[in-house]
Amino acid sequence: MKKFLTLSLNAWLLGAMLYAQGTVEDYQRAFSLRDKFKDKVFYSDVNPQWIASTHRFWYVRNTPQGKVYVITDAEKKTRKELFDHAALAKALSAASGKTADAKQLWLQSLQVNKGADSLQFTFNDTKWLYLQKSNKLKNLGKVEPPKQNYWAAGDDEREGAPVQSPDGKQTAFIKNYNVYIKENATGKEKALSNDGSNGEYYSAYLSWSPDSKKVAAMKIRPAEKHFIYFVESSPTDQFQPKLQKRDYFKPGDALPVKCPHIFDVTGGKEFEASNDLFCSQFDLRGFDWNPDSKSVTFEYNQRGHQAFRVLEMSAETGKVRTVINETSKTFVNYNRYFRKNLDKTNEIIWMSERDNWNHLYLYDRQSGEVKNQITKGEWYVREVLDVNEAKREITFSANGMVPNEDPYLIRYYRIKFDGTGLTCLTPEEGMHQAWFSEDKKYLVDVYSMVNKAPVAVLRDAQDGKIAMPLEKADITELLKAGWIAPEPFVAKGRDGKTDIWGIVYRPTNFDPNKKYPVIEYIYAGPGSQYTPKTFISYNRNLSAISELGFVMVQLDGMGTSFRSKAFEEVCYKNLKDAGFPDRIAWTNALATKYSFVDTARIGIFGASAGGQEAMGAVLFHPEHYKAAYSSCGCHDNRMDKIWWNEQWMSYPIGKEYSECSNVDNAYRLNRPLMLVVGEVDDNVDPASTMQVCNALIKSNKDFELVVLPGTNHTMGGDYGEHKRYDFFVKNLIGVNPPGWDKVMPKK
Repeated sequence: MKKFLTLSLNAWLLGAMLYAQGTVEDYQRAFSLRDKFKDKVFYSDVNPQWIASTHRFWYVRNTPQGKVYVITDAEKKTRKELFDHAALAKALSAASGKTADAKQLWLQSLQVNKGADSLQFTFNDTKWLYLQKSNKLKNLGKVEPPKQNYWAAGDDEREGAPVQSPDGKQTAFIKNYNVYIKENATGKEKALSNDGSNGEYYSAYLSWSPDSKKVAAMKIRPAEKHFIYFVESSPTDQFQPKLQKRDYFKPGDALPVKCPHIFDVTGGKEFEASNDLFCSQFDLRGFDWNPDSKSVTFEYNQRGHQAFRVLEMSAETGKVRTVINETSKTFVNYNRYFRKNLDKTNEIIWMSERDNWNHLYLYDRQSGEVKNQITKGEWYVREVLDVNEAKREITFSANGMVPNEDPYLIRYYRIKFDGTGLTCLTPEEGMHQAWFSEDKKYLVDVYSMVNKAPVAVLRDAQDGKIAMPLEKADITELLKAGWIAPEPFVAKGRDGKTDIWGIVYRPTNFDPNKKYPVIEYIYAGPGSQYTPKTFISYNRNLSAISELGFVMVQLDGMGTSFRSKAFEEVCYKNLKDAGFPDRIAWTNALATKYSFVDTARIGIFGASAGGQEAMGAVLFHPEHYKAAYSSCGCHDNRMDKIWWNEQWMSYPIGKEYSECSNVDNAYRLNRPLMLVVGEVDDNVDPASTMQVCNALIKSNKDFELVVLPGTNHTMGGDYGEHKRYDFFVKNLIGVNPPGWDKVMPKK
């Protein structure tokens, strides 16, 4: 046996040497690939902007000669240049002191008036107004850089602008933690509540009834804040390190508790809602007043996410009743949310996954009963774009409706409230993105696939017929530069029945007679779908590293979104699954079809949830995955943000959190692992990576750690990318990577 293993290893090393992968030339090609493919696709990237209250829109054509701003008239089916490029470039150069190239103008935040003769935009950090008819350019002042707010900053609702009543006679506001009103004519103030305090105060987000006689307010009992801390070792503005902290609720933390109150301004009555129907709160949000001012609706998201309710509180009795009760034994995907109140008919349009697919339902608001299911079938509603109450029609996007094709491809549809009249507005195969005119009479449709270049057309939004071709991307120069289209690949998943869809990237010097190790890029967190479906010339995660001698793959296994609810529920209390049984079956099927795929040498990498999953791959499936690069991973779901983890791992915290923890399972490691972390990551607590390092050290495990000073949430940046290249070349190809001084691009 020992002799056989030695022979096998020698044969593998001989193969690696013979194929000469991971060479200096491979690195140089990898580092230069982005520039090699840059600006090689023309007449693509159409991003139309409809001009308000018109049937005209503008977009930028990227032609071989440069950028051309054009305006199209949907009614007349005509297109022309939006402005005189040479004249504007000359005026900008003179006024700004910075040379403006007429063929490469980039007008940021461009706004076009209804007459299309006045343009407002940003150039050289300055806002400008350009009057076309007179060729006049007016400097509107420097643009202040946007304030950088912490993405998860908590809103305790203590501060808010005063709210004027609909009749304009009174203003409601918060004073000394209580609700006050003021007569606008006299300035006289009156307290509506007197029980507010720092420990239990009224929200500043107040809501007047339409008849100006009542005010709805949430009373809030706050919870102790949870902070994450980190040290910025190398700040740019001082020599000494800085201690930083951020608001950051984690699973299991106590949360604020809210209670609706309604104050009758004229009669002096106050109603406090009973919390029987919203006692275990993750969130309570509102308010929406009924047009008759007799009641207000608000929404309750239950802790653990097994119930989501639309509730109605009477402004005359204070009683609360359930209008819509959405429940699940696993989770209600509250991020998949749509509600539209139809006040004239006392109905509600509601989105739900209750029949295993995401669909729309028509509710009778008064009875709380479903009048009819609007959309139905083994497919998935993605987004509601328009609800036309007069015509009783809905315009929406969906995927999975067309059999025998990639079920993730999005198309646009229209349907009547009663479920009849379903019409596809974008029938061609491809991933569609549509922009509708304000009156929904026309739409601009851009569609493509990973292996098919984009096409842009103008359509009649009534029947989807093409009214005017706009652009068809030209990839001739991209192909000349050596681009190879990624291959969509489908194979059966763990159950032998369900199709699993992914893509395959090959290096530009691909040789089908060689044997290639495989690297999988993973982000398998539930809540979305991640494998690209649209055309891109350069994939930052897959394109360049392939040049070192790898076949790159990405796929969506079970536990991800936009298939059935059962497909996604695989993740419930089981994030360590990450679709791995499907991924293994898919990759084995790929190797069965293609002899160049070497399943004995498979690596994996990812960041954030993908970082957790990449490490989990070598902990739980070392027979398949031979090396892992993990960046900024949430290695234990108890350490990560509350809203994402309680959604899928539930509440209260159970043994499943430990079972899915890379920290608690670190002792399993027997494959090469590189961990990367940004020193000031405020998305995933950097301590999560340190804790998994601690567990690995205690288990006497060998691993590599890269800490990036001053860096936030990241895959690794340029430095980490190079470390990732070297890690996989060493551990999958079996050669020592070339010195950095030999392969780094000259600057």
